[in-house]
Amino acid sequence: MKFRHYVMAAAMLAAFGTTFVSCSEETDGTENPSGQGGNDQSGDNQGGSAYDLTVEGNVEGTWTKGSRIHVTGHITVPEGKSLNIEEGVELIFATEGVGVNHVPVEFIVKGNLYCNGTAENPILMSVPENQRLAENIFQEEHQWGGIVAYPSCAEMLINYTTIEYTGGQVIEGSPAASAGIYEAGDDAYPQITTNNPDGNYVITNSTIRYGWSDGIYMMGGNAIIANNIFAGNGYDGAESVNVKAGCKVDVAGNIMYAPNTNGLKLSSDGQDDVTRAQGRIKAYNNTIFNAGWRRDGEKGGCIYAEKNVRADVFNNMLVNCKYRAQTPGWKDPNNIEEGYDSKSVIDYNCYISGNRQSDVIWGGEMNDEGEWEAGSGIAYAWEGYNYEHKNYHTAEFTTADGTVVPGIDVHSVIATETNLPDPAFVNYDINTAKMSEVVYDEAWDFHTANVIAGAYSGNEAFAQPYFQTAGLTVNGQTYYSPAVKAHFGVYGAN
Repeated sequence: MKFRHYVMAAAMLAAFGTTFVSCSEETDGTENPSGQGGNDQSGDNQGGSAYDLTVEGNVEGTWTKGSRIHVTGHITVPEGKSLNIEEGVELIFATEGVGVNHVPVEFIVKGNLYCNGTAENPILMSVPENQRLAENIFQEEHQWGGIVAYPSCAEMLINYTTIEYTGGQVIEGSPAASAGIYEAGDDAYPQITTNNPDGNYVITNSTIRYGWSDGIYMMGGNAIIANNIFAGNGYDGAESVNVKAGCKVDVAGNIMYAPNTNGLKLSSDGQDDVTRAQGRIKAYNNTIFNAGWRRDGEKGGCIYAEKNVRADVFNNMLVNCKYRAQTPGWKDPNNIEEGYDSKSVIDYNCYISGNRQSDVIWGGEMNDEGEWEAGSGIAYAWEGYNYEHKNYHTAEFTTADGTVVPGIDVHSVIATETNLPDPAFVNYDINTAKMSEVVYDEAWDFHTANVIAGAYSGNEAFAQPYFQTAGLTVNGQTYYSPAVKAHFGVYGAN
């Protein structure tokens, strides 16, 4: 039966123009000590299983259910073509890199990509199984280049798909650098990149974890990002979801665990009057854990809105994060170089703090002038929520030109030293969890036993998702954003 599968798959790829390198009975090493990823544990060599195909170059057509594919070089879905990946397919990316520079392997999408796994049989995009170790999460030699969707990518579906161990450095010879998408020597690969303001992207029910850079970096497109788990995004900076100009996005029902800087970085950076409109985001019913502690200084913490972005952020639960939502330059709203759109609403959120001290405390640093800048000394989340941060503002104010700027988190629930609301997660202790940990435990259960009052009902215009009614059509099917739920975070009480 396996021989028949090899022959049929090879014939299929040849018919669709895929570069076909080999079809050997190779294995990828030892069993997975960390238990991360891997759908097929059958076969020889201590849990490794033979690859059905080894590929590089142009790819299109369909990769059939349960196939196991070794990606040894850059793969590209050509412009005007599509690649369908069915449930249970495993893409194992070689980490040796390409060429003498060892360029991280990129999954380039110039056409359309449709990854449609199931809850029972998700798609996996990872590195060889014996490299999926906690100590390798941010090691460059154990990473691939992520999915890079070019401006010609019109549609992409990522559904029930695990994407992990990405974020190699963009270097000379990287296709993304040659295309001008990223800069060699300055950037690392996000796990998913989009760059078409007219594109439609649906990323749902997936796990996006253990990447050097951002989980999702959107430089353009309409998107639904819903019901995903983000974990361990960013080694030195970076966020779970990073949105720029040219985007209209609903971000809802996601768990964002231990991002280096923020769960949500919302910006209209790159906005112009021709190709990239104002960045617009509705972010609601997300739960963000432990954001910001792995980054020194006063950056990061959970949510960051900047550069004229229109950001409506509400009914989110922020758990043991370093700071509250921030809006730099808020005294000069509606300025592309400064603060966020004054019509934005960042309110009706819930900031939860345990009583555990962080193991990472910013004591200070030398600035560029060689002068010592004292740190905040924040050790507990409740301290960060109530810290006199330069980028907090709590009250409505009116600018000199008469623009009314609403306060941030005026109606939010904010923990203090003497008032520590506890959602009582079914299986996660906010008082003992280490705030700098990045490994996600799938046994955690974030349903809550306690109802914390104060969430928004969702009746006003600002709280209407962009794609709840009209939806987004991808590959002939229309997908809809989740409805706003009148509770904080992803889950209500059991």
